[in-house]
Amino acid sequence: MTATTDAVTHIQGRTEWVPTRDGRKLHAMVLPGPRGGTHTGADAHTETGPATPTVVFEAGAAATRSSWALVQPTVGTWTRAIVYDRAGLGRSPADPASRTMRRMADDLQDLLDHFGPGPYVLVGHSAGGPLVRLAAAGRPDRIRGLVLVDPTDESADLLFSPLFRRAERTSIAVNLLLARLRLLGLAYRWTAAPLPEDARRDMKHDGFTTGLIKTQRAQARTFLDELSAFRGAPPELGDIPVTLISGALPGNGMNKATRRAANNSHAHRAARTTHGKHVIAPRSGHYVPLTDPDLIAEEIRLIATSKRSVT
Repeated sequence: MTATTDAVTHIQGRTEWVPTRDGRKLHAMVLPGPRGGTHTGADAHTETGPATPTVVFEAGAAATRSSWALVQPTVGTWTRAIVYDRAGLGRSPADPASRTMRRMADDLQDLLDHFGPGPYVLVGHSAGGPLVRLAAAGRPDRIRGLVLVDPTDESADLLFSPLFRRAERTSIAVNLLLARLRLLGLAYRWTAAPLPEDARRDMKHDGFTTGLIKTQRAQARTFLDELSAFRGAPPELGDIPVTLISGALPGNGMNKATRRAANNSHAHRAARTTHGKHVIAPRSGHYVPLTDPDLIAEEIRLIATSKRSVT
């Protein structure tokens, strides 16, 4: 592994560049945890049971690693905690190929390969939820558990309506115009406001760019169709524990009916999962990582210290 040494004082850790199987690179930031990152390899199991897993965070459709800056540092006090930018977001170069869910999940698999054999807890917000489910199903042997934060879920019928698809296309078009006018950061300044200073500076620098919205547009071309396919063939998670966290409040583009539909889909997913749990974030709309970060961190800790062993 090759890491820079000039960012060790950043709230989200040091920078590390992760190679993908086809020669691209992904930008990650690593908090090594109290044992300096020795959570995998020869010490993967100890005399007292499975090792503390590494926690990897997956952001939403148009979000960067900075969106986790209120959660990752708390997790990093007791284990290695890694955030990264998907290709075309934040500091990661754009992917010249199509941004399918399968390709994004493969990139996440490459990142896990880079950081060791596991065990891992994967945490996904919004559109990151189905991505971590897909990645976990590919290698369940190294996954301790999943925490899905207000995730997009295929059991919510409204996601597949013509009205929702039109609204999504319109929103992306408006945000692309705002980005070109350098007004996107102003429109979404509230998402950066609660972050620690260095993460807030990062988000202002690379979280509101035209490239980011173009990547979101590329993802959106196939995302809902791929998610729809989950209805007949969902990712097989076996006995992996899964916690779903729902925002309690409307807002952030969700009215009361949409919020109710989303939370019902989360309850449905938890009920259909072998070790499923549904939690409500009382202070939150969709952006739970900004408004209930301690709740997320605690649910990650509970999953990470669960008795499930991985091989």
